[in-house]
Amino acid sequence: MSRNKNLLRSISRRNFLACAGGATLSLPWLESYASALGRKAKPPAKRLAFFYLPNGITRRGFFPGEDDRPLPKFAGQNNVWRFEGKTVPPGSHPLALTPTLAPLHKMRGKISLITGMDRVFQHGTDSHAQCASCFLTSVAPYEVKNSAYPLARTLDHIAADSIGQSTPYSTLELSCNDHKNNIESIYFDNMSWYGTGHVAPSMRNPRKIYDRLFGTQANARSRNITDLALGTARQLQKRLGTNDRRKFDEYFEAVRTIETRMDRIDKMKSDLAATDIKRPAEHLPRNEYIHLMGDLLVTALQIGLTNVGTLMVGPERWTTPTNWEGILDKPYSHHAMTHAIQHHMEQLLKLDHFHVSAFARLLERMDNIKEANDTTLLDNTIFTLGAGMGDGTTHQYNDLPLVVAGGGSGALKLGHHVHCKRGTPLANLWLTQLQALGIERKKYADSTGTVAGMLA
Repeated sequence: MSRNKNLLRSISRRNFLACAGGATLSLPWLESYASALGRKAKPPAKRLAFFYLPNGITRRGFFPGEDDRPLPKFAGQNNVWRFEGKTVPPGSHPLALTPTLAPLHKMRGKISLITGMDRVFQHGTDSHAQCASCFLTSVAPYEVKNSAYPLARTLDHIAADSIGQSTPYSTLELSCNDHKNNIESIYFDNMSWYGTGHVAPSMRNPRKIYDRLFGTQANARSRNITDLALGTARQLQKRLGTNDRRKFDEYFEAVRTIETRMDRIDKMKSDLAATDIKRPAEHLPRNEYIHLMGDLLVTALQIGLTNVGTLMVGPERWTTPTNWEGILDKPYSHHAMTHAIQHHMEQLLKLDHFHVSAFARLLERMDNIKEANDTTLLDNTIFTLGAGMGDGTTHQYNDLPLVVAGGGSGALKLGHHVHCKRGTPLANLWLTQLQALGIERKKYADSTGTVAGMLA
């Protein structure tokens, strides 16, 4: 028993499993730590995460009652456009999953569709420039003096001030932007900000993210980190309880899966280079890239490297075509397609469906990761899918597409379609989430209150 205590005493939720080769591997919290040291298991940490969709959404496929709506005409600047068809009245309604939302069927009890929320566009920039950069902002429009952007410290950092102080990374910022030509400013590719004009730059490269989060001093190309650490891991596994052994196996499998995917991407890069056909990085498999970035975020949340994370599945605007391998049949510019929806409806619906399915995949994985008190990682997370535009054709900042998943450790009531009355600020949702995390705040940006019926 003393040997067991000695082995476990040096390990905490933020410590690392080390082996003779110098490799280290961060580990999830295990119940055996507490029991071996005579401590009670702490309640699971509360987490907050965001899955951001660029360039708006194709409303016909996403919003209930809009499947036969007329196609809007292109509007080059922010435009208030409202569908007056078969929409539901304000309030809580049974959740009906449209074709774009269909991948969320398995998780329907742990999600809520939020519709009818608006933002106010501050004139002075391109619509896309404020889209992601000001999505989580903590200030109302025109409140920041001498700035074209209504931008200050964002929600993720404000939440991290309370729930992210015990983790190695207070926040984690990821972006699935593999373009090499940085033709846009930082406002188009970053949704996380320390304050006005001070970006928390997003990380794009999965290998660099992996090395930063799970990295070792050994040469990453010459060995598999999990194999190198396995000797020490087996010693630890023998002393774990049944639940912890299962959790340990799940974690190692997740790390192996991430490594395998990165190896596939690296191999494809080598194969492409060998063909003497010079192709830019965006011609790597788009579906694999997005899945991998999501897995990195979830694993970081799982093992306690961070409690707060943002993932942009693509940048705003960026007219360079993207190779949507595994999703679409040839390269397209997402942004350009939204400007000609009458010619690209099929492709846009497929793209939206894939993005939602990628989100659903993460939710299902999180719901299979068990935590203390018979909860799951998803139960203890507030995970929001959303876009900063209600439609990429009209560039409207009203009627935004939003799905809230998880539960915030029981603080949220989900499983419904909540339709807000006209003019409800998006900031009301962010205020609701802060309060669900136990952060006392009466107002957030231009909020007018919390979302009725969401707080448990």
